[in-house]
Amino acid sequence: MTIYNLGSINADHLYAVPHLPRPGETLSANSFFTGLGGKGINQSVAAARAGSKVVHIGAVGPDGGWAIDQIAGYGIDTHLIRTVETPTGHAIVNVDQDGENAIVIFPGANNCQNIDQINKALSRADAHDILLLQNETTLQVDAAKLAHERGMKVIYSAAPFCVEAVKAVLSYTTVLMMNQVESEQLCAGLDTDLSKLPVEEIIVTKGSEGADWLQPKTGQVSHTPSFPVVAVDTTAAGDTFAGFFAAGIDQGQSVQDAMTLASAAAALKVTRKGAADAIPSRAEVDGFLKENRS
Repeated sequence: MTIYNLGSINADHLYAVPHLPRPGETLSANSFFTGLGGKGINQSVAAARAGSKVVHIGAVGPDGGWAIDQIAGYGIDTHLIRTVETPTGHAIVNVDQDGENAIVIFPGANNCQNIDQINKALSRADAHDILLLQNETTLQVDAAKLAHERGMKVIYSAAPFCVEAVKAVLSYTTVLMMNQVESEQLCAGLDTDLSKLPVEEIIVTKGSEGADWLQPKTGQVSHTPSFPVVAVDTTAAGDTFAGFFAAGIDQGQSVQDAMTLASAAAALKVTRKGAADAIPSRAEVDGFLKENRS
């Protein structure tokens, strides 16, 4: 089985700051680091680190060779990453002393996806495979429709949040994944509640308060608690959760076991600075779970 991911690829410029900047304020950063990031590639790295076969579909600019090399180094299939004329996407990430962040994104090559490339990728997929999606590229709806027609599971992270983007992809989505704020924005924007959304499964992540899984059609709900850790950087925590959850499902775990695996991976991630580079391995997560279950 394979996880296909139509996802963003960014250079993350990470600044450690004493507090998140206020309007009109100029801050001196305590440190600076550039690494691989983007919601899409973070999720691909997480799924690959969790032990699944991952094919990433995306685009970088002429300056993006380093990113492709680094992605391949995680064991991710990169043959469907195109090089285009537009510069590689990048993000400015400010992280405060409590590990909270504020992020500004330049989409760049992430907005240059190609439908032929997506068709080529998903033509090899079947009902045992998974498609991951986020809102940092173009052609999410086209990809979701193609995957749905092939009987694939479509796991969609509704971030960066946009009501219209969610509405467009919802009918093709198997698992809709949001954080607490995004779920509230969606319910307000559609004038409904989660139990009435036309989707098979919903996951709402709540940071230190854990995560909820619900199935609107049956009314079934379950809660997965978080693991207590000292956070130093929450960047990519949600992406780590999404990638590990997808890998758990891909590898035949129950929803509850996949949620627990994802929660543990996200907990470990926030104890480390960085994005893709800081995502833990499956062995580290399994060890963490063993320690916290004893």
